Amino acid sequence: MIKTVRTALVGALAAALIPLAMPSAAASAAEQPSTPGADFGRPLQPIDGFGFSEAFQRADLMRGARGLTPEHQREVLDLLLNRRTGAGLSILRLGIGSSSDEVYDHMKSIQPTDPGGPDAPPRYEWDGEDGGQVWLAKEAKRYGVQRFYADAWSAPGYMKTNGTDANGGTLKPEWRRAYANYLVQYAKFYRQEGIRITDLGFTNEPDLATSYASMQFTPKEAAETVKAVGPAVRRAGIDLVCCDAAGWKQQAEYSAAIEADPEAARHVRTHTGHPYVTPSDQPLPTARRTWMSEWSPNGTTWNEAWDDGSGYDGLAVAEAIHTTLADAGASAYVYWFGASIGATRGLIQLDGADYHVSKRLWALAAYSRFVRPGAVRVAASAGAASADGVKVTAFRNRDGGRVLEILNTGREAVRTDFAVSGGRGVGDVYRTDETHSLSRVGRAVVRGGAVDVKLPPRALTTVVLP
Repeated sequence: MIKTVRTALVGALAAALIPLAMPSAAASAAEQPSTPGADFGRPLQPIDGFGFSEAFQRADLMRGARGLTPEHQREVLDLLLNRRTGAGLSILRLGIGSSSDEVYDHMKSIQPTDPGGPDAPPRYEWDGEDGGQVWLAKEAKRYGVQRFYADAWSAPGYMKTNGTDANGGTLKPEWRRAYANYLVQYAKFYRQEGIRITDLGFTNEPDLATSYASMQFTPKEAAETVKAVGPAVRRAGIDLVCCDAAGWKQQAEYSAAIEADPEAARHVRTHTGHPYVTPSDQPLPTARRTWMSEWSPNGTTWNEAWDDGSGYDGLAVAEAIHTTLADAGASAYVYWFGASIGATRGLIQLDGADYHVSKRLWALAAYSRFVRPGAVRVAASAGAASADGVKVTAFRNRDGGRVLEILNTGREAVRTDFAVSGGRGVGDVYRTDETHSLSRVGRAVVRGGAVDVKLPPRALTTVVLP
């Protein structure tokens, strides 16, 4: 049975480009159209991009450290970064000097030993490799990536209260300035390799203490550290981000502490959080941009399925992306590992000389390939179709191209008649489900200001209009 729902996605393209800075709270339900539809002239948050990480030496694995052939290395890179055949991801998150991990013991610090105190001349070291991340960053740049986000899991142990980069501990106040210089020097090393670090973070999951690299801050301590680190980062021409808390609700506490301190608020360009502990389902308390900067679903096995109810299948990832963009108003979505080994919930599993691809990759690719950096999300509503499990987000790219991401979580097919602006035109319809991996399944023909689209059950339909 196919349900037919008249859903008016009414859009009048705005003549001017949307301002780059918009509050995340603009994505609130109160600002959605009062009638079913999408209004391409009503911008919500800007979109900075979609990304992934290969920290903890996963980049070295991708480069063949455990046997991946050169041919397969290129295929994996294409799957993650190619805009025509792959995901076209546009943000690469780099890990700064992180330690213990189930695959590798460490990521090399650029200053592994105490130089003699916080005021002593630093003794930096650089191997030009950084666990394979330099190679990956150069490859990403060749594919057109311009956003490189470097984040530190911990300061070197001698700068911390517990004397090690693992097991929590916090940064000693007297080392804050030296730590800021350490982070900026990391970016300088990348600059000499031809990579410009655009975004820099001094902490990852400060609300947790883990057996691997970790460093804890209370929200107040994080705000104080921002004031010490921020000036050096700004002088280097880099945007400071904070604080990558493990839960989105927990990140709200860090964001609130920063916003309550005018000096700290001045230095943080982007507020970043993870939805491991609590979901990214509401705006953070800031008018700055917000990023979902790390997540992959929990699970115990490698899973390539689209919809098996496991919670770490492709459909689960598609729903998480929709919620983060539509409900949290995030401007970026950065997945955790693009490729890893074993029972990974990454997008791709590396298996010796071979590799395997999960449907999680195509769930992310449906957004990242077509919704490009500089786009804006616009107000949208599924209207009556929402009762059948249909969820809609809509975007306008810088070139005026329009993208509709329509997720049917229901068990029945739904036929929708979308009204769109711009007169006549022909676009493309793509499908991602159990048997399609971002496959082009037809043309979206605009007749009389409307385009008719069939939404199969448990599927993500992407409509791309010029």
